[in-house]
Amino acid sequence: MPPPPLISVVIPAFNEEDNIPVLYERLMEVAAREPVDWEFIFIDDGSTDGTYAVLESLHARDPRVKALSFTRNFGSHVGIAAGLQVASGDAAIIMAADLQDPPQVLHEFLDRWRKGYKIVWGVRAKRDDPLGKRIFAALFYRLIRRVALPDYPEGGTGSFCLLDRDVVEAFSSFRERNRVTFGLISWSGFSQTEVPYERPQRHSGTSKWSFGRQIKAAIDTLLAFSYAPVRLISLLGIVVSVLSFLWGFVVIFKRIFGGVAVEGFAALMVAVLFLGGMQLIVLGILGEYLWRILDEVRGRPLFVLRAQLGFPGLGQRQGAESRSEAED
Repeated sequence: MPPPPLISVVIPAFNEEDNIPVLYERLMEVAAREPVDWEFIFIDDGSTDGTYAVLESLHARDPRVKALSFTRNFGSHVGIAAGLQVASGDAAIIMAADLQDPPQVLHEFLDRWRKGYKIVWGVRAKRDDPLGKRIFAALFYRLIRRVALPDYPEGGTGSFCLLDRDVVEAFSSFRERNRVTFGLISWSGFSQTEVPYERPQRHSGTSKWSFGRQIKAAIDTLLAFSYAPVRLISLLGIVVSVLSFLWGFVVIFKRIFGGVAVEGFAALMVAVLFLGGMQLIVLGILGEYLWRILDEVRGRPLFVLRAQLGFPGLGQRQGAESRSEAED
């Protein structure tokens, strides 16, 4: 009889000391009902509270609980990448530590995986979020599906998903530093399905996913998976050039045939300011691309470890080693 499959659960956490014990208990309820082996990999993303102490306590009770601790906050997407690098399961589940990704949905994830799907998305059928945040999310996901990732779930998912081992290995081979986890997973092209769920409020604490980080994620997604920004620059240049040519023709026509000189300091200033603003926008878009190129060329490690639990032989330079191996 073959051994049961191993499922790795990757959970990035930043200042989640109150949520992790509750999440662990709920994961144990799920684990008790599934005929698989488990490992629970928590990524302490530079927490300043007692998150790592809680993980040490859980590891002492249950060796299936493992952890990586970063020297500072590198971001949840880097945390997920680090967790998938060390995950050894036949499949990996990515979820948040704040209990907004309900552990009970993992049963359906595993059922879909057993049916042969390589990627199983948790899709938010209902969001218990403020109206402004729901509107922004809806517009963001519609834009992403339209110009970048047409196969991305319509209702959005964040990074709550199950990945087959083949997807994990493909994901770990990606070298981007400005990572958008769901974008890379969707872009990989493996067979996928969706599991709807209702997204509850956080169990405890406040969200670290600020509006600024949401804007950055939107920009990173557009620049990484769509040529729309560059194409928009070209289109605007063509439109402005055509309008300028037509206006110049009107001025010449009135001067020659009507003897009327076009006047108006206000109109001139509006035109100058409009073109100046467009130039700044174009420089800003090009600057975003150049900054990302510089970030890649520097070749810094994705993360730096402060400590680890449950990974014998894993050194603090694992982030740099992984980067070097990928480049080789």
